Amino acid sequence: MNINDYIYLDNAATTKIKKKVLDSMIPHLESNFGNPSSLYSFGQESRNSIEESREKISTILHSKPSEIIFTSGGTEANNLAILGSSYAMKDFGNHIITSSIEHHAVLHPCEELEKEGFEVDYLPVDKFGLVSPKDLKNAIKPNTILVSIMMANNEIGTIQDMNNLIKVVREKQDSNNLILFHSDAVQSLGKMEINLKNMDVDLLSVSGHKINGPKGIGALFVRRGTPLRPIIFGGGQEKQLRSGTENVAAIVGFAEALFLAESERENFNEKCTNLRDKLSNRILELIPQSFLNGHPTERLSNIVNISFDGVEGEPILVGLDLAGIYASSGSACSSGSLDPSHVLISTGLNPKLALGSIRFSLSPSNSEEEIFYVVKELSKIIKTLREMAS
Repeated sequence: MNINDYIYLDNAATTKIKKKVLDSMIPHLESNFGNPSSLYSFGQESRNSIEESREKISTILHSKPSEIIFTSGGTEANNLAILGSSYAMKDFGNHIITSSIEHHAVLHPCEELEKEGFEVDYLPVDKFGLVSPKDLKNAIKPNTILVSIMMANNEIGTIQDMNNLIKVVREKQDSNNLILFHSDAVQSLGKMEINLKNMDVDLLSVSGHKINGPKGIGALFVRRGTPLRPIIFGGGQEKQLRSGTENVAAIVGFAEALFLAESERENFNEKCTNLRDKLSNRILELIPQSFLNGHPTERLSNIVNISFDGVEGEPILVGLDLAGIYASSGSACSSGSLDPSHVLISTGLNPKLALGSIRFSLSPSNSEEEIFYVVKELSKIIKTLREMAS
């Protein structure tokens, strides 16, 4: 292996845009640049491209086109879901339930709502990162208006038992106590089946750049009839829920990326599962005092999170970088923080061990040769750092 070639193992942070996706976007950056709110035909060509993309995405997700609201990404989609629904429901209650391992794009809006007088419960998880349906049931109150639980975790890959969690909420609500259910599906998109016709959620967030699409585009599924207030005001685009001139090229690219991801999902999971297991098994076998984080089986096909006793993640990443290997010490949005991952701490992991965790996130473009090289280099790095610390 030529170490001048980099090995990209941070696909949970972002992915390389596919050529077909880029090709679909270019006309809307070069020639078809009309404002979709304009009434003349040039602008309406852009409007038609948006609506065709909305239809494409809704078909894949098994929703109605009118239930897809385009946003600037997963973060905005989560903010709109949580803030928008809470403001719309505040006359009926002020209690929100989420989990302790959510992405900061969910946790931080909840924390802001607490400052405004809302009450938020952050459910604990077990050592694998699973939310207990029993804990959720016990947390629901007469004034509960919203539950937000992610489909799969972005750091450890654990997949939640969504059907049972949703069932608990539906059994506890009645005609006088509507409880909305939101799920952050940003990491799940393209890896898990998302059938919104059969999945009884009210709100669901997705993003383009995790599935080889462009950055700066996402969407929020809003089931028809769901109370929701906008959090961005202006021209009233996206059914008055998300003002701002639409990013036509990104929307078209997102739809194409999702189409490709869905058509390749089975192959993606098969190849990534094989590489994931080879990577984790070899690390656990060859590097002493290394520990797998997350659920051993109920996890995404492409995420491996491992802690190494006696070392910290930052120098490991530096060593990997020097070897041409790109990985992460946790969520990309919190990189640079010296605090241990809130996800790993929530699973009960020792803070010192949590600081020594590395997340590898794969794609089908990775190879077994790369995996063997990564483990070889990683073994040397861990050995050197432990010797330096002793």
